[in-house]
Amino acid sequence: MSKAVIVGILIILVITISLAIYSSNPKEIRVRVTTTTSLYATGLLEYLADEFRKEHSNTFFDFIPVGSGEALRRAENGDACMVFVHAPSLEKWYIEKGVINSRKIFAYNYFIIVGPIEDPADIRDSKSVINAFKKIYEAGEEGKAKFVSRGDYSGTHIKELSVWSQADLDPHGRPWYLETGSGMANTLLVANEEKAYALSDVGTYLKLKKEGKLSDLEILYSNDTELINIYSVYIVSLCTGAEKQAAQEFAEFVINGGQELIANYGTEEYGQRLFNPARDNIDWLEEVWEKLSKT
Repeated sequence: MSKAVIVGILIILVITISLAIYSSNPKEIRVRVTTTTSLYATGLLEYLADEFRKEHSNTFFDFIPVGSGEALRRAENGDACMVFVHAPSLEKWYIEKGVINSRKIFAYNYFIIVGPIEDPADIRDSKSVINAFKKIYEAGEEGKAKFVSRGDYSGTHIKELSVWSQADLDPHGRPWYLETGSGMANTLLVANEEKAYALSDVGTYLKLKKEGKLSDLEILYSNDTELINIYSVYIVSLCTGAEKQAAQEFAEFVINGGQELIANYGTEEYGQRLFNPARDNIDWLEEVWEKLSKT
């Protein structure tokens, strides 16, 4: 066998082996994701991503936990391919601008009002969330209570502002009204330190309470119908190529196989769900989302 033939065979072998290696180890795909802090702080999003990657080992996620407003702003700037948020009125605005599309509701839980055990504003027996906020305002003006706001234009902050508006009250600038400009976890820690009231998603509160970080805070008011908190996932319109395809596949996983994972998440560690899957109530959630998007 001539030297040229041997070299040719070796070249073919090298190419064949290289192709085999490439096919078994496809190119890494990274998906940029902006997400509301509650999904990240509770660990749910990373848990879902880890389960998804069991069948998509070449896909990796770069999570950027920020408030819903910042998450959508970054999407508009092209800094994300998919978005997980919980601010219907803000989401609708970005949908109409063409920034995001393919909305899928995948989970929900409820906002709660937490506060000091002594409950100086006496909100435990409030008739409504608006009534509870009015009591906090009055107690604040009397020097008996404080309220800590995220102040970051997140989904939680937008909900809080909506309630103040419905109560015909404006707490901004009042000495008892504190704004952290940060995520839910840090805001709750400040509220605990100040022995103040705060509006929170239930998931982040339960996680920090379990960790022993909120010794001076309790759930003082909750009402399912008034304080529902709906989470949706979107694909960013500017996203293209392999990243977009991977993002779409992950979104489909979240609303299908991921629903059972969401249903069971937190039950063993916290004794209750941190989030409810959307699958069994999707029509109702769509109706509620539409209503909230107009407020």
